[in-house]
Amino acid sequence: MQVQVVDYTAKDAPERFVESLRNTGFGVLINHPIKQEMVESIYKNWQTFFNSEQKHDLAFDPEKQDGYFGPEVSETAKGHTKKDIKEYYHVYPWGRIPAELKDEILNYYKMASDLAAELLDWVQEHSPADVAAKYSENLSNMIKDTPNTLLRVLHYPPLTGDEEPGAIRAAAHEDINLLTVLPAANEPGLQVQQQDGNWLDVPSDFGNLIINIGDMLQEASGGYFPSTTHRVINPSGKGSDKSRISLPLFLHPRSEVVLSDKYTSESYLLERLRELGVK
Repeated sequence: MQVQVVDYTAKDAPERFVESLRNTGFGVLINHPIKQEMVESIYKNWQTFFNSEQKHDLAFDPEKQDGYFGPEVSETAKGHTKKDIKEYYHVYPWGRIPAELKDEILNYYKMASDLAAELLDWVQEHSPADVAAKYSENLSNMIKDTPNTLLRVLHYPPLTGDEEPGAIRAAAHEDINLLTVLPAANEPGLQVQQQDGNWLDVPSDFGNLIINIGDMLQEASGGYFPSTTHRVINPSGKGSDKSRISLPLFLHPRSEVVLSDKYTSESYLLERLRELGVK
């Protein structure tokens, strides 16, 4: 089953997009509202930040989870023992952001969040009646005025050859949130695991917008929408000496939103952060 590439402007886009999500956990949009020039500018400006010593002055706050996370505190994916080869910065509108980067990144945050709300409406509209009945409120309403949606600016540094054996840029994992919105990175490597266990390259042409389901949507839909395992593999040959910047926006509901009989958004998130060792 292939991840579908859907033209955002097409009449049947909502239906085809949700079908792809349902079948593969992923959907890819083209001709979407997020301009490539903006994404390229963000990549360039944040590459400068990651190359600087300034990042250490903004080390993450363990309580609030905003700020800079260095490679030494990078995540270890659930079920894995090796840390991922990456560093990243957590952007929240209420959090600390380098002054020279603030306006541009918050503009992107708002644009991507607005688009994500529309995509959640598409999911709602094309959920079977029995599945939609499980949602405690409209999906797009779950993220309305939420302080919890996280924009992570990820930097995968060039490989040096000294990496720990078995470590990769992002080990196989599922996302915690409702949906993740990701402009195709400046280097390939994203793969999704199919039901037969084989790995499939996600269409990552520059300009594509990649969306995948997180565990919270799987929980809220009673498993109808699958949170699919994915990873970022290490490049080989010429690509190994290049940095890779990535901009996933993780759509998180307000803390009090009820996902299921077992969980609120907050209780689900805390359980998963403890499993990841970052809480």
